Amino acid sequence: MGRVRNIYIVDDDPSVTEALGLFLTTEGFSVRRHASARSLLESLKEEESGCVVTDMRMPEMTGLELIQAMKAQGVSMPVILVTAYADVPLAVQAMKLGAVELLEKPFDYEALLRTIREALQQTHADEERRAKTQSILKRFATLTKREKEVLAGLLKGRSNKLIAHDLGISMRTVEVHRGTLMMKMDAKSLPELVQLALVVPPEELSGAPD
Repeated sequence: MGRVRNIYIVDDDPSVTEALGLFLTTEGFSVRRHASARSLLESLKEEESGCVVTDMRMPEMTGLELIQAMKAQGVSMPVILVTAYADVPLAVQAMKLGAVELLEKPFDYEALLRTIREALQQTHADEERRAKTQSILKRFATLTKREKEVLAGLLKGRSNKLIAHDLGISMRTVEVHRGTLMMKMDAKSLPELVQLALVVPPEELSGAPD
């Protein structure tokens, strides 16, 4: 599983949290039990990672309300809802709010385990994508205005000669800027540079004249 992930079990029935917690602990997870959604919310921080398994119908706050409260609190973790009364409208509402799954009681522990692992795997992939994007944007931010203009020209398929003409500079200067921006962006080739530039918002690319 890579780094340790917490599984937060939220249910007002202690027998459920105890049995499910024991099962997930034996599967190698770090388990944290909560008797209410409010108890979970009070313990969470924005940087928390893991997966929440919560009962749908609980006193004070439902599972759906918990998802909304987590979003409002800036906590981003996959949530699996468990309910004894599943129906289509509830499933639709749960998915719209971002729940990864709605399981009906009594549920199969192995099915829950598969869902948790898939959710954590997807979360890890999303985190890696976000980290990669942030790294590219940080590198792009180090480019000078002129380097961004040369980059914009390259993205339009222009040759060094045409970019030099568009910007009113020598072709040798374009070559120097091109080499520098390739180094700053950590790109080994033009196709790789283009791939990296795809994550940069278009409005941040200073375009060369058409």
